[in-house]
Formats: sequence, C-alpha cells, structure tokens
Amino acid sequence: MADSPVSTHDPKDSSQSLEPSPQEQKKMEQAYAQMKRKMTMQEISKKIKHKIMVLSGKGGVGKSTVSTGLALSLAQQGLSVGILDIDITGPNVPKMMGLDGRRLHVESGRIHPAQGHLGVKVISMAFLLDNEDTPVVWRGPIKLGAIQQFIGDVEWGSLDYLIIDFPPGTSDEPLTVAQSLPDIDGMVIVTTPQDVALLDSRKSITFSESLKVPVLGVVENMSGYTITGNAAPGTDIEIAAPAGKKLKTTADENGAFSVTLDIFKEGGGKNTAEEFGVPFLGALPFDPGFVRGGDDGVHRIVSEPEGASAVAFAAVVAAIQEQIVDSDSSSLEII
Repeated sequence: MADSPVSTHDPKDSSQSLEPSPQEQKKMEQAYAQMKRKMTMQEISKKIKHKIMVLSGKGGVGKSTVSTGLALSLAQQGLSVGILDIDITGPNVPKMMGLDGRRLHVESGRIHPAQGHLGVKVISMAFLLDNEDTPVVWRGPIKLGAIQQFIGDVEWGSLDYLIIDFPPGTSDEPLTVAQSLPDIDGMVIVTTPQDVALLDSRKSITFSESLKVPVLGVVENMSGYTITGNAAPGTDIEIAAPAGKKLKTTADENGAFSVTLDIFKEGGGKNTAEEFGVPFLGALPFDPGFVRGGDDGVHRIVSEPEGASAVAFAAVVAAIQEQIVDSDSSSLEII
C-alpha cells in the first residue's frame, strides 16, 4: 500500500497568507461604504416626516416650477421643508430659489444644504458645477451613485417635508430614490392639458405601480391664462380666444372684468386622474410671472404671497396633505 501523501504546508509560511488582494480589498471597502450609506439613509429618513416625489412624463410642463411652488407653499405654513433636485443633467431649482452661483458647505464629511426663500433647504447638482453652461455627461452608474450620495451624505436635519424633483420621464432616477429612501408618501404627477403631455402623464401613473409608490394625485399646470381689465360698468366685452373661439363677458358695477383663455385646452388633467382612479389635486394658472420669477430667482409665491398663483398652490398643497393624512390613517398598502 502506497504511503499517504504528507502535507508540506507550514501555517507560519507567509507566502501562503490569506490576506486579500488589492482588488478584493477595494471591493470590500466599496461594500462597506455602501452598507454604511444605506444605514445613514435609513437614519435620515426617520428625521423627515413626509417625502413627496414630483414627476412628469415629459419635459416642458413646469415640473420644477411646481416642485418649488409646493415647497414654498408648505414653508408658508411654518413647516420645515427641503428640495432634493435629482435632475442631474438639467438642474434648475437653485436658480428658481434665488441660489444661483451658491456653493455647498461641507463639514466633517457631511454636505450641508443651501437655504433659499422662506428657509427652504436645497440640494442640487447645480451647486457642484463651476459653470452653469457645463454639461454633466455621466453614465448611469455614476449618476445613480451621485443620487445616493445626495441622499445619504447630506445633513438635512429634521424636516416636515422633502420635495424630490426628478428629470422628465420614468427612468433610473425615481427607481433609485424609491429603493434608497424608505417610507415615501407618494408621487405628484405634473401635466399640462395638451394631449401629448397627458399621454406621458399616464405612463408616470402606471410607472408608480411598478415602484409600489402611491400616486398622491395629478396637478394640471398652465391650466388657463386669465385676462383682467376695466371698462365702463355694464359694458359687454368680447375677446378672441384660441381655436377661433370668442369669449364674452360683461364688466361689473365697478367696471372690472376677467376671462380665462384655455391656451392648452382644458380639463385634461382632471379627466386623466378620473380615468386612472387617482386624486385630481387641482389646476395651476398659466402665469407669465413664473417665467420672470424663474429667471430673477424670486418665485411668484414669494413676490405675491396672496396672488392668484399662491392661492392655487395653497389649494394643491391642501389636497396633497389630505391624501397623506388619509394614507397615514389607513392600514392598507396603496398601489
């Protein structure tokens, strides 16, 4: 019978050390950093009472204007509010909040948000760009890593509401946030009355089902443009409207009159909400003041806190808060 082979392994032999290779060490460090950030995200989430995602199926519907309007309207109630601008390639929130050119403060490895109008805290990719004309050309994994850093490495403090503004469409960004930030209250879908915008808003509503995030409701932006004027009391007024229509009204006893032009049709947002069985949160007027305010960094709600647009935003916010209260009091999962 042949002799059994004898092991020549010496446990003290340093050449057979179990130390990880540089590549393995790097992977372990990345895994540890990811786990630590995930735990931090959970702790941050506990300090934020309500988290609202603002999405739109397509660009150009005024989603960032709505996001900033919701945040400022909530801040008017004396609530502590933050805006997380997830639009990595086209961040506009800082400009709308009067924070153009601002830089973020970093202390002890934590990023501190900038503070805009009414004390609203803001985090955005725009704060990290040397020049506002510099394009951000990042592939998916890098972009999603930046989003996780915006959530996990930011010192938000205690907030009543965090408004999360997304780029248009149903892509990786909302999926990453939904997976990274626990207990999201729901989505607000922004649309305009025109058919193309409504088609894309329907996709956003369907998308919410795959994320298992409730839809708080639909907001119809740029709903109508109101013309006001004065004439002799009792005067009949006729105004040419889009699509060859004519609007008629009569000046009141003080000579004042007003008519609303439905520039992008009417009622589409409400009809879409009814079709999908989700709440219709309200309509926001077509207000040229938002264009000026967005360029000047003074939001319409700040410049005219009791104006028609501010009143409309307050109504939308009240509708959102009603949905959140209802969901808090229910034991059912809303899908």
